[in-house]
Amino acid sequence: MTLILHRLPVPARLVDRGIDDLLVYRVPLTVRFRRIDVRDGLLLHGPAGWGETSPFWDYDAAESSAWLRAGLEGATSSLPDPLRDRIPVNATVPVVDPGQAHRIVASSGCATAKVKVADPRSRLSADCARLEAVRDALGPDGRIRIDANAAWTVDEAVAAIGELRRAAGELEYAEQPCPSVADLAAVRRRVDVPIAADESVRRAEDPLAVARAGAADLIIVKAQPLGGVRRALRVVEEAGLPAIVSSALDTGVGIGLAAHLAAALPRLDHACGLATTRLFTGDVTEASITPENGSIPVRRAEVDTSGVQTGDEELCARWAARLAEMMEALDA
Repeated sequence: MTLILHRLPVPARLVDRGIDDLLVYRVPLTVRFRRIDVRDGLLLHGPAGWGETSPFWDYDAAESSAWLRAGLEGATSSLPDPLRDRIPVNATVPVVDPGQAHRIVASSGCATAKVKVADPRSRLSADCARLEAVRDALGPDGRIRIDANAAWTVDEAVAAIGELRRAAGELEYAEQPCPSVADLAAVRRRVDVPIAADESVRRAEDPLAVARAGAADLIIVKAQPLGGVRRALRVVEEAGLPAIVSSALDTGVGIGLAAHLAAALPRLDHACGLATTRLFTGDVTEASITPENGSIPVRRAEVDTSGVQTGDEELCARWAARLAEMMEALDA
C-alpha cells in the first residue's frame, strides 16, 4: 500500500466556515510507531491554505474536536508572525534494534535524538542498548531525550531513568514517564534528569495543571491536540515553562503549521520534534518539509492533489462519520 488521497464532499457546516476542499489521506509508516502501521486523517483547504485534522482512532469525538479546530485554523486563519525562519529538530528513534537506531540518527543530520522507550515490545535492557547506539551515532556532544509515553509507575520511572541515563551518558530530559500529574511531580523530586510533560498537557482538561503542580521542567506542545497554533501559544505563555514543539505524527501540512508555532515562541532553547515525516513512506505535499543540517524551514505546505483517487468507500465513509461527530462536539 502506498499513499492515497480521496476527496470528500464538504459538509455545509464546513462550507460556512470557509472550507472549499476536503481530502482523506492514508499513508503507511516505515516502521511501527505509536503502535500503528498506517496514518490517516483529513486535509482541509480554505482561504489561508491547507489545514490538517488527524486525531488517532482511540480519541473520542470531544477530544478529537480540538484537532478539527486546529485544522480549521490552519485552513482559514492567518498565523502569528515568525520570530525565526528555521527550526532545529531532533531525530526520532522508534522501538528498533541498535543497528537501525544508529543508522536513523547518523543519517538524520540532527544533533539531538528522541528515543522511544518503555514499549511493551521492548525490555529495559533493549532500551539501554538502543540508547548506547544513539550515543555512538551522535557523539559526546549530542543531546538525547527519552519518551516513555506514560508507561511507568513512580518507582519504575525512577529506576529506569537511572539506568537509561547511564546508558546514554547524559539525558536532556525524560518525557512523560508516568500518567498522572501527581506521579510526574513525585518522579521529578527523585531524579536529577529534567522531566517533560506531554500527555499531561495535550490530553488534559486543564493543560496548565502540570505547571501549577511543579510536575515538569518543560512542556511538550502539539498544535493539533491543543486546538491550533494560537491556542498552543497561549498554553505556553500561561504555563511559564520552556516549550518544545512536537509533531502529532502529522503530514507535511501539520508539520508546516507546527513549524509556525515553534517560530512564534518567544524562546526556543531545545530542538523540536518536527522531523517525523521521515517515518512515512510518502507525503501529501508537493515538497515535503524535511530536515537539512538538523533544521527545517518555516513555511506552509501545499498538497499535491494530482494523485486524488476515488473508490475507497470504506475509508471515506469512516472519516465522513467521524467528521460529523467532531463537528457536533465542536459546536456543542
